[in-house]
Amino acid sequence: MPFEVIRDDITRVKADAIVNTANPNPVVGAGTDAAIHRAAGPELLSAREAIGPIPVGSSVETPAFDLPAKYVLHTVSPAWKGGLYGEEALLKSAYDAALNLADRLHCRSIAFPLLSAGSYGFPEEIALSVAVRAFTDFLLTHDMQIYLVVFGPDAFSLARGLFGDLKAYIDDNYVGEAEAEEYADELLDYGRRRRMQAAPMQSIRRKNARAAEEKPEIPFYAGLDSFCADQAAPNDLESFLKQKESTFTEHLLDLLKEHDEKDSNVYRRAEISRQLFHKIVNRKDYQPTKSTAIQLALGLRLNLAETQKLLGKAGYSLTRSSKADLVVQYFIERGEYSIVVINTALFDCGLPLLKTGGAV
Repeated sequence: MPFEVIRDDITRVKADAIVNTANPNPVVGAGTDAAIHRAAGPELLSAREAIGPIPVGSSVETPAFDLPAKYVLHTVSPAWKGGLYGEEALLKSAYDAALNLADRLHCRSIAFPLLSAGSYGFPEEIALSVAVRAFTDFLLTHDMQIYLVVFGPDAFSLARGLFGDLKAYIDDNYVGEAEAEEYADELLDYGRRRRMQAAPMQSIRRKNARAAEEKPEIPFYAGLDSFCADQAAPNDLESFLKQKESTFTEHLLDLLKEHDEKDSNVYRRAEISRQLFHKIVNRKDYQPTKSTAIQLALGLRLNLAETQKLLGKAGYSLTRSSKADLVVQYFIERGEYSIVVINTALFDCGLPLLKTGGAV
């Protein structure tokens, strides 16, 4: 999965690189910086001192020593000063610096804390918005597993501020247990009506059964030869089969032409592997998972009606009985197609994430 939000202690995350919220000077700060130095051992501070000062918005690597990673990327992010001094741009450059450094080090995975959201005072929704933008931009041109590590189940609500009225949207549209209870009495009445309607039908069936016993038995194949002779069965079958709708893959190929999209743009935005994408487009009978079908709709930036049609080709739909579907629908209706954003919202709601990467 190229992007995943996890609740854990970053010092326990197994990744090629973990990002440290470093002080510009070679000293151990508070929070994440202190935790990483404790877990890595005293050699980390010695390696950091050898580097010297690091400018804000920059990132420098050292070995990870006792941590379950190859590298620690010491990344200096800005403090919040009211948003009047280019703090967001500086924070974005810090994320970009760490991601590009990990790429140069040939890392296949990287774990970030939410930079600047702790003692540096960034409002959490702004800090998260910058992180999401940086991850989204990077994943459009690179293949790397990115983890955003949140410490503690009550650290903060990822959706607060960033996702506006998402909770209200789900509450207004979700069809679940409450509605089932509301209609329970009506369903019971319906069952009683069905039983009442069935009573006279049972009497009719018994009467028909008695009449059938009095008639001579007619072989089931009687008249079959003449029927077959009168029918152009093969031609009719051929005509019927021609009415078959396009498959998921055929419809996907039509959409790629219609939207004039490069394959690489679509599968990168969809956050699926190139290998999986080529497997889909080269097999007319390919049956994707629902997650993969949704991701391709997001990669193509389809509107809601187009998304439902594409999903329907694979036998799926976005329904009001699934909160996860409603989250996806919420963002599509607002023209937000970033899987990083959507998975962050799904995570915050405690719902299954879209299975990015190589999901089949």
